[in-house]
Amino acid sequence: MFLLAATAAVALLPSGALAQRPAPTPDQRLERLEKQMQQVQRQVFPKGRPADTAGFSDEPAATQSSVMTLDQRLDALERQMADILRASEENGNRLRNLEGDFGKMRTDQEQRLSTLEQRMNDAAAAAPVPTPAADAGPPAATPPKAKPQPAKTAATSPAAGTETAEAVPAGDLGEDAYTEGFKLWEAGQYDQAITSLRAFTSAYPKHRRVSYANNLIGRALLDKGEPRAAAEALLANYRSNPKGERAPDSLYYLGQALMKLGQPGQACKAYQELDAVYGSKVRADLKKLAADAKTQAQCS
Repeated sequence: MFLLAATAAVALLPSGALAQRPAPTPDQRLERLEKQMQQVQRQVFPKGRPADTAGFSDEPAATQSSVMTLDQRLDALERQMADILRASEENGNRLRNLEGDFGKMRTDQEQRLSTLEQRMNDAAAAAPVPTPAADAGPPAATPPKAKPQPAKTAATSPAAGTETAEAVPAGDLGEDAYTEGFKLWEAGQYDQAITSLRAFTSAYPKHRRVSYANNLIGRALLDKGEPRAAAEALLANYRSNPKGERAPDSLYYLGQALMKLGQPGQACKAYQELDAVYGSKVRADLKKLAADAKTQAQCS
């Protein structure tokens, strides 16, 4: 009886002891659940993927390093866009400047052409049509008295054009002055020739060689590579003395200067002026040169 009671007491002891343990608090239960959930997450998501993405994405969520890389790429794109916009604005400014310079140059060229056309029109209106009595061609050369004529003439040297150094009459200081300028031009000393010829025209404004000298000044300017200055000098010689012996030559060489300036249309007008004003009175050698020049300029 005693043994049975003792056994029963022993059997009942654990149950009583368990009944005496305090129940876990809600915080303890929540902490235990969180630990269990973390264990489950480590097993199911070994790469650290959060549980709320499960079943929605196969890729891990953005990390801090990937976000920084993306920000850097965006910054680089913004800098590149800024560089492109700045380069575009600079190119636009350059283009506007080029257009302005081109417009100014074209306006200046048109003004120069208009001025030259006006001068030629004024010359055509002011020049009287010559009659046989008024323009019977250049006078015959004075026979040499003291020394022979210089070797280089239009007949022996076509490159020299129509200029010749005729024999100097005795005591004609103006003829001496002109011949000096002619020889300088003939020797290729164009600057010295221009200076000498201008001094001659200033000292002897009524001399018959003034037309020769002014024409030769224009030719010297053309020979030294100044076609614009040559055109002005040749046009002035024609306009100031249309009955001068070298006025027709000045029209021809005016056309040559205009061709050098890249203006074949204006050159054709000069050749047409030569035909209209002097016609059959043009010397044979000059007429041949003018015909070849009109072909070169493709005059209609």
